[in-house]
Amino acid sequence: MLIWKRNLFVCWIGVFIAAIGMSEVAPILPLYIHYLGVQNTSLVSQLSGIIFGITYLITAIFSPIWGYAADKVGRKPMILRAGIGLSIIYLLMGFVPNVYFLIALSVLQGAFTGYSTACNTLIATQTGREHVGYALATLSTAGVAGSLLGPTLSGLIEAVLGLQAVFFIISGLLLIAFIISLLFVQESFVRNDKKSQGLREIWHSVPQKELTIVILITFFVLGIGLYSIEPIMTPYVSQLSPNTSHIALISGLVFSATGLSNIISAPRLGKLSDKIGAHKVIMISLIVSGILYIPQAFVQNPWQLLVLRFLLGFAMGGLIPSISIMIKNITPDYLTGRIFGFNMSLGYLGVAAGSVLGGQIAGRFSFQYVFYITSALMFLNAVWVYFRVYKKWDKAVLSESFGKE
Repeated sequence: MLIWKRNLFVCWIGVFIAAIGMSEVAPILPLYIHYLGVQNTSLVSQLSGIIFGITYLITAIFSPIWGYAADKVGRKPMILRAGIGLSIIYLLMGFVPNVYFLIALSVLQGAFTGYSTACNTLIATQTGREHVGYALATLSTAGVAGSLLGPTLSGLIEAVLGLQAVFFIISGLLLIAFIISLLFVQESFVRNDKKSQGLREIWHSVPQKELTIVILITFFVLGIGLYSIEPIMTPYVSQLSPNTSHIALISGLVFSATGLSNIISAPRLGKLSDKIGAHKVIMISLIVSGILYIPQAFVQNPWQLLVLRFLLGFAMGGLIPSISIMIKNITPDYLTGRIFGFNMSLGYLGVAAGSVLGGQIAGRFSFQYVFYITSALMFLNAVWVYFRVYKKWDKAVLSESFGKE
């Protein structure tokens, strides 16, 4: 097997497991907090929000830090650090005596993440230009697939083995990911012995500053677009469905539809990016996504919404890989980890902003306005990308290619 294919396979498994770990805790968190002795229902909800939110906030802070470390000491060491660190943290979560220890470990969980950033950087720098689009697109499906499977898996484990077993099993899976990464990931890393740089010096080293800003903010907007709908999904489905006995199941199907089609389309759109250019794929994806949000405001039943969400996933499948490919194409290898780290931070902040924005818009206006405003964001982003990236892309990539030579 070619080295890049082996690295991709191992990284896919690791990112998949890490995504399961992040997503499987959320559904059982209120139950586990109650299990740890918190009886007040309102307090359980508050603590669940704090624990879930703090993990993503700390992750956003630490992603650039681990990206910097990846550029300095190598990407494989960062994969191994995240793998063994998260494995130990999840194991300890299964033994916590009270909710305060759980909060502390959630902070550590956010601090030790970086698995996805390290894997993206490894694949981007160790894969040839002719295959990098397909490789990064395929890797992006791991996070989506893990996020889809996580909640279902945690429910099954909890029902059969109990709450603590959820943490023990994900710890064991991460340990397996650590071992196969240690044995099979291969990296040709040349250490950069330049003096450590601050943020200002790093920014001065970025060759395509304007393009980089637009790409990073596009990833932030994507996070908003994906998660602005999440807080309103269940009540919106309840409003659409006359049958209230299966609301949770129907809402889960509607939410999962986007992820499922994303998994199908991402590798194909990644290959298309290798052929026609990521800047073209991202333009098409933004426009089609903006169009598909609008009819979701006019559906008459949950199954119409499910079909539209499924179609949206096909369009969204071109966004994350294209952003990764574009970063790789205009960023020198010695800066790739740091830029990917900043990109992941903005993605997590977009998730948080989208969740808050969707809930606030629905509360102040109506569910339909969430779709209108999200669609408008996609269209505005497409216009910005067209004038600031699309029209300048070929010249920028050519310039950077000569710079690398």
